[in-house]
Amino acid sequence: MRSTYESPFNSRYASKEMQEIFSADKKFRTWRRLWIALAEAEKELGLDITDEQIEELKKYKDDINYEVAEKKEREVRHDVMAHVHAYGEQCPKAKPIIHLGATSCYVGDNTDIIIMTEALKLIKKKLLTVISKLSEFALKYKDVPTLGFTHLQPAQPVTIGKRACIWIHDLLIDLDDLEHLLSTIKLLGSKGTTGTQASFMELFGGDSKKVKKLDLLIAEKLGFKSVYPISGQTYTRKLDSRVYNVLSGIAQSAYKFSNDIRLLQNMKEIEEPFEEKQIGSSAMAYKRNPMRSERISALARYVIVNALNPAITASTQWLERTLDDSANKRISIPEGFLAVDSILNIYINVADGLVVYPKVIEKHLMDELPFIATENILMEAVKRGGDRQELHERIRIHSMEAGKQVKVEGKKNDLLERIAADEMFGLTLDEIKKLLDPKNFIGRAPEQVEEFINDFVKPVIENNEVSDIKVELRV
Repeated sequence: MRSTYESPFNSRYASKEMQEIFSADKKFRTWRRLWIALAEAEKELGLDITDEQIEELKKYKDDINYEVAEKKEREVRHDVMAHVHAYGEQCPKAKPIIHLGATSCYVGDNTDIIIMTEALKLIKKKLLTVISKLSEFALKYKDVPTLGFTHLQPAQPVTIGKRACIWIHDLLIDLDDLEHLLSTIKLLGSKGTTGTQASFMELFGGDSKKVKKLDLLIAEKLGFKSVYPISGQTYTRKLDSRVYNVLSGIAQSAYKFSNDIRLLQNMKEIEEPFEEKQIGSSAMAYKRNPMRSERISALARYVIVNALNPAITASTQWLERTLDDSANKRISIPEGFLAVDSILNIYINVADGLVVYPKVIEKHLMDELPFIATENILMEAVKRGGDRQELHERIRIHSMEAGKQVKVEGKKNDLLERIAADEMFGLTLDEIKKLLDPKNFIGRAPEQVEEFINDFVKPVIENNEVSDIKVELRV
């Protein structure tokens, strides 16, 4: 048992894959990739850098002498310079050209962009998995009527599959936002202390074309098509805000889903997976609490609230550079990704194992259907010669009495019997019950499901590599 605090994202929630993306080792290895890219680009553009120096840098790119870096940082109080020193100690021939012309943000900011891009791709992979699993669920239950709700009050029936399509639709919007973000992210490149590239102009003897080319070469070597055309010392913190807005959008969609499942589990209509030896309550042994969905809700709330952090940071950057962003983004950005990764892990787990109880769903629907069906009954009675206004008043009276039977007396809904006994309607109980087939009240819900999945979801799945991710929750 640890004697110091450990983030629950590491011990309980986030995947090993996402933790590794935001690990210190990943960050420092990316710094070395950036120093190699800088040296290679500067050599290609004519600076006096040898192949031998670059090969030496490559030899030690993943073999980081952390003890040396940590000792040096305690002396100089500067993480980048400590790692420049440590790298130089391993690479004596390349030491003079490591970080040549660059400022700390060259490695710091470019690394942040590279890491966020990789993390967004992992989020996209898991988002697609959720969409795929929910699509299977929607098609399976596209025809199964269930009671619809507005204001959490019984309303016209829908189908289970149609309700699932609403969850999927929210996620497709999030996927669009994520893909747009990925398509527009650029590298910072090599902009220098205040973004003017003055140090590189000095290195290249005032050759502006070479300095501009340096920017693009570095981007290409790191897998990016372009760099931001203008900046101060840092990339605009608007990027962090854009990234977090996408994360917040996913959290919002997952939150809505988790709330719906919690409500449905209370009604005993649909439940999240519940393992054989799982304990729902320490006191009440019979309980099956929706702990997975509750955890989605809890983590989603954290992400949504935390989206304010990069928004405020972006709005308070002074002139060409200030450092009040660093400590904040060092915490808020990784934890935003770790939280959404955790949310999607649970979402996959729940979507993959939803348990539906058709008999309970049917009972709830049939309890309310007599009220919902009164319009159909009214129309049928009118067809047989009844007065629409008089029949409407009779239905209103019978409905109030039947409601009283249910709410006050605790008895079954006897509205249909009351209407059948009223000679004004001219309908037998059997004739009325024939009007109560739930499928008469679901409109185009089954067709909507098929059209939505075929026209909007399948193209997304077919145009992407969708992984069948299996998630085993740790607690």
